[in-house]
Amino acid sequence: MDRLDRMRLFVRVVERRNFTAAAADLGLPRSTATEAIQQLEEHLGTRLLDRTTRHVATTLDGQAYYERCLSILGEVEDAEAGFRSAEPRGLLRIDAHPLLTQRFLLPQLPAFLERYPGIDLHIGQGDRLVDLVREGVDCVIRAGEPQDSGMIMRRLAMIGEITCASPSYLKRHGTPASPEALEGHQAVCFVSSRTGDILPLEFTVGAKVHLEMLPGRVRVNNSDTAAELARLGFGLLQAPRYRLEKDLADGTLVEVLKDFPPTPTPLFALYPQNRQLAPRLRVFLEWVSRIFAEARL
Repeated sequence: MDRLDRMRLFVRVVERRNFTAAAADLGLPRSTATEAIQQLEEHLGTRLLDRTTRHVATTLDGQAYYERCLSILGEVEDAEAGFRSAEPRGLLRIDAHPLLTQRFLLPQLPAFLERYPGIDLHIGQGDRLVDLVREGVDCVIRAGEPQDSGMIMRRLAMIGEITCASPSYLKRHGTPASPEALEGHQAVCFVSSRTGDILPLEFTVGAKVHLEMLPGRVRVNNSDTAAELARLGFGLLQAPRYRLEKDLADGTLVEVLKDFPPTPTPLFALYPQNRQLAPRLRVFLEWVSRIFAEARL
């Protein structure tokens, strides 16, 4: 393992905060990773990491060296990319909602991987927030305004939202003609993974956004479960139109309050600002931006 390889390993250990995870990411035995970091510390004449059985953290010298390594490795990768004709390569870890992945990314994934045979993908899926640096994720795709100022954000699209309910629910409660007519109605209560609070329903009334907090007997933090509850008649639901197109087409759900739509939701790609934009991540961002620019949202 040469000096640059040790730098790459050190950066991965710091970001993953774990020798085993960092070694697995780079395809190394844990013992090799441990020995390489020890050799690096001996070479530099200082301790870079504080180690416990469960946690790895940088010392003051280690943090300073980590930041220098990021800069050096980024410059090396940029220099090599500028002078070689080789295609982007390496493992790219992304995280996106399952339905976004299945609906928009997977159909075009074969063409992407054929275009870039040197890239391998690890695709994580979920609604939860992801610690990109600690979990070794290169990029996440998320709907909604991000709150983490430590991430670089690239807007991909605006997602149209609708209000809907099942025919059985509307038969029991009636079809509201306006937001002012929502008294006596219920909602499928969606809990924000960011704040832990129930999200209010949104209605555009003229030039203003009207928020309405309706009662609901069931609270969930998963969008698939929320959609199923709406199908079962538990209340009004607001969700992206693309998610519910099949339900709308077969009559399982009915759109209501069409003249008072929720505000569109922005879709972002986020990646750590302290990482150089690797060629594999750059081409992925270009690809995913093109997909959502052409998508019907």
